[in-house]
Amino acid sequence: MSSETQPVPRGQGRTGTLYVVATPIGNLEDITLRALRILKEVDLVACEDTRHTAKLFQHYGIPTPRESYHEHNEAEKTPRLLELLREGKNIALVSDAGTPLVSDPGYRLVSACRQMSVPVVPVPGASAAVAALSASGLPTDAWLFAGYPPARAAARRAWLERLAPLEATLVFYEAPHRLLTCLEDMLAALGPRRACLGREVTKVHEEWLQGTLAEILDTLARRPGVRGEATLVVDRGAPGQIRSEESGSIAEHLERVMTATGLPRKGALKEVARRRGITRREAYRQLLNDKDH
Repeated sequence: MSSETQPVPRGQGRTGTLYVVATPIGNLEDITLRALRILKEVDLVACEDTRHTAKLFQHYGIPTPRESYHEHNEAEKTPRLLELLREGKNIALVSDAGTPLVSDPGYRLVSACRQMSVPVVPVPGASAAVAALSASGLPTDAWLFAGYPPARAAARRAWLERLAPLEATLVFYEAPHRLLTCLEDMLAALGPRRACLGREVTKVHEEWLQGTLAEILDTLARRPGVRGEATLVVDRGAPGQIRSEESGSIAEHLERVMTATGLPRKGALKEVARRRGITRREAYRQLLNDKDH
């Protein structure tokens, strides 16, 4: 038997190992052979939701005991799991879907293991962010996973403004009930960039929408509702450049931004100035000149 497929070592006075195991994001076939073996051989699996993980375990006949470990009980459960690891028990950490710690619980436990020299071994696999990026058709040489935008509008807009100058493809997660308002804020903060939206990725109703942020927003706004978690990939910006749709008079540009984003006149003028690479005062001066002519 090669070293790559040796069983998980048990007991014998040695510290146990924490395995960070990626699980499917939808299609149950998207799990590695190594992940299945590890999940069967460890002493305990710490799950974000034991009921959700039960579906995977039933499908593959995995008998290993499960215990809940989520954002609401991390502080309480971490010391106990650490003690089990120090006693020589091997534990697998899984989230409801995808790779643990990527917008999912687990940071507290992994960080504590590293501090206490408890071995941590990643078992890589599915990730919604990487899946969407790979299928987006947008640049992949430099990219940033930004996770979930802030839920409150003001905080979200300020957060997006800070991301706007980055010369990297941006990857976001967003809940369906906030997707439209988030897209509106993205359009205002990031401009009319190319984007690709993956919804229900790897599931039966998988869907991909591509185009500009405005085009994707328009498509979704015409639907009675949006379902399923979404992963949005947004192209990098072009700082200092005025795109063709931002040419022409500043008054015309202002009207286009107000119509596309719903921003009030003052906010829209600030956005026009940002897209044109000028100050708001200069934008206001040009607007007055347009009116005089």
